[in-house]
Amino acid sequence: MNTIGHTLKFTIFGESHGRYVGAILDGLPAGLHIDVEQIQREMDLRRPAPLIGTARHEEDTVEISGGIRDGVLTGTPLLFLIRNTDVRSAVYEEMRNIPRPGHADYTSFVKYRGHSDYRGGGQFSGRMTAPMVAAGAAARQYLSSKGMRVAARVVSIHDVEDRKNYSFQEIENRRFSNEIRCVDEETAVRMRDRILEARKNSDSVGGIIECRATGVAAGLGEPFFDTVEGELSKMIFAIPAVKGIEFGSGFSSTRMTGSENNDPFAIQDGKVVTHTNNAGGINGGITNGMDVVFRVAFKPTSSIPKVQKSVDLSSMKETEIQVKGRHDPCIVPRAVIAVEAACCLVFADLLLRSGYS
Repeated sequence: MNTIGHTLKFTIFGESHGRYVGAILDGLPAGLHIDVEQIQREMDLRRPAPLIGTARHEEDTVEISGGIRDGVLTGTPLLFLIRNTDVRSAVYEEMRNIPRPGHADYTSFVKYRGHSDYRGGGQFSGRMTAPMVAAGAAARQYLSSKGMRVAARVVSIHDVEDRKNYSFQEIENRRFSNEIRCVDEETAVRMRDRILEARKNSDSVGGIIECRATGVAAGLGEPFFDTVEGELSKMIFAIPAVKGIEFGSGFSSTRMTGSENNDPFAIQDGKVVTHTNNAGGINGGITNGMDVVFRVAFKPTSSIPKVQKSVDLSSMKETEIQVKGRHDPCIVPRAVIAVEAACCLVFADLLLRSGYS
């Protein structure tokens, strides 16, 4: 549906070419100080960079209505409104009955019996991450009041990888130092070249984002069905183009033995810690107090200018399509702040569910 969360409820609405996209965030505690300018700064991090992003330019100025007075939350829901101003819907009229391969055009046509908003992908557009980022920025400030921080980075674009290990502090300080959102500057240059190469060939590429949460209290999570992994996965898969998620050592744990993959416990400064973190900070669906670490796989952008095979739903005949419009040759750099926002929303909900206020 369009609402997620247990104690902190996040509702999203709007379409890519509608008048607004927006969100309602209900459940943050009254009395919390919120820096509205910081919310806008995080929104600005979602903007596309020249050449590697879409040519669509939205100011993405966030209007907050209700729930806040003089920078302090009142306890009523926060309403985030973001205007859509730079829309060009005519090109989508030409493709109305011809679904774009890889996109949600066909499945939404079937699901909503031809009534879905096809312009710019409608509610299935990456545009819908804008209100997620706004709400996530508010949730981040609640987490900060509890000593928790979240930071993500690009670890790969197509076949270009940043294999280095970084501390949380390094990621937090350097993740937005370049437009690729890769911590290593030299690797970022090669990643950018790979995106530009795909763009030149009328194609697109995907990649992987790693996200970390530090300062996480032990004991968060609600097994069996509201585990930390489950709650994060459900939110992360709401981000368009996500095709996979793994926690800690993830799929590579299948190539380890139990003795290699287990995280031995220890005492440090009177606190239980683990020597390694193959579990990604989660045991049995519950946080163990170590950093929560997960990686998210993004497919290549579906809308590309190459001629592709499709069907005409009005005549039920096979045809070809050359997608027009303005699209990112790689959405991964812009998705870093969206992944962080999703993580912040989930952990804010988990904290509130566990009795934190």
